[in-house]
Amino acid sequence: MGLSLLFPLGLAALASLLLPLLIHLARRQESRLTEFAALRWLRAQPKPRQRIRIDEWPLLLVRLLLLALIALLMAGLAWREHDARQPRVLVSPGIDAAAQRALRLPAEARVQWLAPGFPAIDTPAPAASQPVASLLREFDATMPASAALTVIVPATWGAVDAQRPVLSRAVDWQVLPGSSPMAAKMPVAMPTLVAVGLAASAPELRTLRALHAAWQPQAGALATVEAPGERTLPPGTLAVWGGHGAVPAMWLDWVRQGGELLLVSADAWPAAVRSQAEWRDDGGEILLASAAFGRGRLWQWSQGLDPARVPRLLDARFPAELAQHLRPASPPLRTVAADFAPLQQPVHWPTPPPALLPGLALLIALLFALERWLATSPRSGAPA
Repeated sequence: MGLSLLFPLGLAALASLLLPLLIHLARRQESRLTEFAALRWLRAQPKPRQRIRIDEWPLLLVRLLLLALIALLMAGLAWREHDARQPRVLVSPGIDAAAQRALRLPAEARVQWLAPGFPAIDTPAPAASQPVASLLREFDATMPASAALTVIVPATWGAVDAQRPVLSRAVDWQVLPGSSPMAAKMPVAMPTLVAVGLAASAPELRTLRALHAAWQPQAGALATVEAPGERTLPPGTLAVWGGHGAVPAMWLDWVRQGGELLLVSADAWPAAVRSQAEWRDDGGEILLASAAFGRGRLWQWSQGLDPARVPRLLDARFPAELAQHLRPASPPLRTVAADFAPLQQPVHWPTPPPALLPGLALLIALLFALERWLATSPRSGAPA
């Protein structure tokens, strides 16, 4: 550890130290002429030589110290580590235990876990899944530019984001056997169905009741509503419009505000909305399509919900298959580490403010208060 300057040119402000010296010397030569009648006719004698003498040494020293500290503040005095060139080694959790024991790392390298806070390698390995790609970018941005970086990762690495990391330096990327720990997957919340625009005798209601019982077995009977404001529809509700013709404007407004509406008749789909296929059968025919609509989403089941005409609806696997497309699971967050080596792109990361600045500013404020007290308080020998 040691002191360093972020902006050495700021030391040019030390030239201002001459100002207090000149001011004190000028004040020393100040005098007031007083004439005496008995002496005015005497011939003037040469003044005796005097050595340069400065009064008020405490005030002068305080002013010089104050200006010196201001110059250091401008120069960016910082507390720097001497190991700026010390190699860094990041080890991602999940490496096979045998491979980890066989690691041969340089004795002078600083070895840390690729985990929040970047703890030392001698601490227990983090067990939970971590956003390792983001952590890698963070570590690259905070480490010294002259330090070499080695990253040791398991063969199956995660959790990663959608693109390869881009770092400011070349990385020694080492892949060892193992797999990154992953958090337990959260179960996908099944939709809560409500029927809209269907008569009590409609055959589609039998299918909707079966789906509702499969998805929400504890929710009671399937609800039938006519208008969005008729009852409170909780988040995750999937309203199923079974009528023919255009969907009422009140339901389209409900979708725009974040709702989801499933249409089961082809003539109910708004003509101005373009859909995309979400589920196709083995022959390539579209079974389920969708489109974003405001903050919500419109769905369309193209084959209708009458089990007498659509045998697929009687398959015991149909509720799970439909739910899988309505509520798709999150994409995998792990990848093959060998194909995810970071790219290099020179980046100038902004230097964080040095830790000494707050304390230095406080010391300057205290010295300024002391200087004002010494300059204004009555002192013996002070010029009138």
